[in-house]
Amino acid sequence: MSQVSEFEVWVDDYLDFLRLERNLSVHSVSAYARDLRKLLEAALAAKLDHPQAVDTSFLNDLLARRSALGDSPRSRARMLSGWRGFFRYLLEEEAIAADPSARLSNPKIAKNLPSLLSEEEVGELIGAPDSSTPRGLRDIAMLELLYATGLRVSELVGTQPSDLDLKRGLILARGKGDKERLIPVGRSACAAVQCYLDQARPLLLKVEANPYLFPGRTKTHLTRQRLWQIISDYARAVGINRPISPHKLRHSFATHLLDHGADLRAVQAMLGHADLSTTEIYTHVHRSRLKSIVDATHPRSR
Repeated sequence: MSQVSEFEVWVDDYLDFLRLERNLSVHSVSAYARDLRKLLEAALAAKLDHPQAVDTSFLNDLLARRSALGDSPRSRARMLSGWRGFFRYLLEEEAIAADPSARLSNPKIAKNLPSLLSEEEVGELIGAPDSSTPRGLRDIAMLELLYATGLRVSELVGTQPSDLDLKRGLILARGKGDKERLIPVGRSACAAVQCYLDQARPLLLKVEANPYLFPGRTKTHLTRQRLWQIISDYARAVGINRPISPHKLRHSFATHLLDHGADLRAVQAMLGHADLSTTEIYTHVHRSRLKSIVDATHPRSR
């Protein structure tokens, strides 16, 4: 029988700590165990039988090897995060004198550019509901509002009629952390919402008193899941054969504004982003779209 190394004992001890002291789920502990197993196997192969023998250079080399084996930057960043937790635990237990992961840089994770709808596709989507029915008028109002304001799904379904000032073309949005912001609403969306309020909402109310603009079956609002399903159904109906969520309209709202010359800080304010860097991803989308247009249409690019 092979002798268990001190490294293995400490890994096992740390997993017990996560399970019993931190009360992490079985799934979370299993994820930590997988990442620590990679560290442990590499250390034992290098004849490092105690965590004290691991240094920054060894961890750097191991991350490089994991990259060569095909691990993505996101996967390596998660792995490094797990190792850091392990070494912090060892420091607290005085099993090591210094944290070898402290000076390591996180792998750079490229921001995925959000997929979006073209202006033509948005028009087709908004035109899909049957305007002769109460539900169709409701759905037109929801789609118009989403695209006109860039509201998050949770903000839209949580909207109350009192949050609207259709005469001045404004909506009060309650975002993350209950932060409020006023967003301008275009004429087309205002008209669609007014039509819905006048002709459809009274017919769709299942209970007399419902505080929400888009009521559900009880005194609550329409669910996010139901809104997602409604938009997906209309997308399929107009031939948009890729996954479409309400958030795609938010992405499209921001990108189309920038396409037409909107100021980045104005878009940030409307989206409710605390940090301008979050909004800046849309400038990358904007530049990417411009490049594809140039590549496709400029006589010296074809």
